[in-house]
Amino acid sequence: MTRVVVKVGGNAAQAAAVHDLVSDLVASSHEIAVVHGAGPQITREMEQRGIPVEFVGGRRVTTAEGLEAVRGAFAAVNGVLCAALGSRAVPLFGDDIGLRATRIPELGLVGDPLPSRPPAVEAALAAGLIPVVAPLAEGPLNVNADEAAAALAIGLGANRLLFVTDVPGLLLEGAVVTAIDVDEAERVLPGLEGGIVPKLHAAVAAARLGVRAEIGETAVLA
Repeated sequence: MTRVVVKVGGNAAQAAAVHDLVSDLVASSHEIAVVHGAGPQITREMEQRGIPVEFVGGRRVTTAEGLEAVRGAFAAVNGVLCAALGSRAVPLFGDDIGLRATRIPELGLVGDPLPSRPPAVEAALAAGLIPVVAPLAEGPLNVNADEAAAALAIGLGANRLLFVTDVPGLLLEGAVVTAIDVDEAERVLPGLEGGIVPKLHAAVAAARLGVRAEIGETAVLA
């Protein structure tokens, strides 16, 4: 049976998109795990609480107070996704189930996720359920959702890692790239900006360790 990790953002449109994608994959007898982000919701929650919003190298600086806002935003998005996916969905928080990360002290309570194989995810997959994972790591630590999805895909021995995005894929010179190898991807990364950067970094890491990674219509190949 093919094992697939799907990374989805936190907006409502992506919740609908992931429902359709996951339904198709389940119908094809795939095992599916979902990892989600909540970037805009976290920023909104932090602003409402008067917590400074700061990023360094694309990573969100996270204090103990900020982590409460992160957890609240993740809980809201997790609930929306589980509702969209239906009765098979199982809500899980990474720090509760054993997702691991190496802390980055200069960013506060932030970590680099490590390949993990949480028993709760394995049990859900074995039962024919769909684990929906909020990307916190033990500590707890805030981790990038794209990197968390790659770490989970590697740890679970997944066959595929799919990034559901609001763009068609990797755009170079105004055109969608249908396939790119990991060496070329690393060559073009310094010239890219925005949300594609962490996705491509994560896709490269997964592809180098045997997981076929796809960002929209773009396949990242080892």
